[in-house]
Amino acid sequence: MARALTVGARTVFFSLFLFLCLTGDNNLVPVAEAIWLTIPGSGTRCVSEEIQTNVVVLADYYVFDENNPAHIPTISARVTSPFGNNLHHYENVSHGQFAFTTSETGNYQACFSLDSSHQQGDASVTLGLDWKIGIAAQDWESVAKKEKIEGVQLVLRRLEGVVEAIYGKLIHLKNREAEMREVSERTNARVAWFSIMSLGVCIVVSVLQLWHLQRFFQKKKLI
Repeated sequence: MARALTVGARTVFFSLFLFLCLTGDNNLVPVAEAIWLTIPGSGTRCVSEEIQTNVVVLADYYVFDENNPAHIPTISARVTSPFGNNLHHYENVSHGQFAFTTSETGNYQACFSLDSSHQQGDASVTLGLDWKIGIAAQDWESVAKKEKIEGVQLVLRRLEGVVEAIYGKLIHLKNREAEMREVSERTNARVAWFSIMSLGVCIVVSVLQLWHLQRFFQKKKLI
């Protein structure tokens, strides 16, 4: 009986924890983002996301013309890494998908533009982008079949993934904070040395000016 109560309490606890994770600060947990973009007739529309290393990214995109549903426009799609490497590049497409695992930390950018054959002045089209990162990109049906789990076990497995994602994000933020603190300390040290040097230069210039004025007045026999 006591064991059953313990298992029930753990289930309630993890369920509450899942609720807090899903309704709390989404900056700690990689989530899925559905984005609607308006692509102008001329120009490029981009969306970027700062992602750390070893994170799975999965996205689907499709384009349509709200003013003319029968017309299927085509676009050019390009996804680049923080260092400018092309991860996905297609032209003359109306829909597509890209997936990759990040190998660099930084802003990953996806840019979309209308093909030249569809650029007509102020005409614009709408693009839907379903952007999934980390735990949100995990195929839990495949995980359940592979590990032969279901029900509460599957929920706990997802919770484990959420916790790992949060932990990784916290470690990333901690490292970023340490880097920023180190940069700030170096900058403060340089500013302090620059202030000391500036003060020394001012003192030397003042002494030289006094010495020059004293000699000038002595030559003029004013003192």
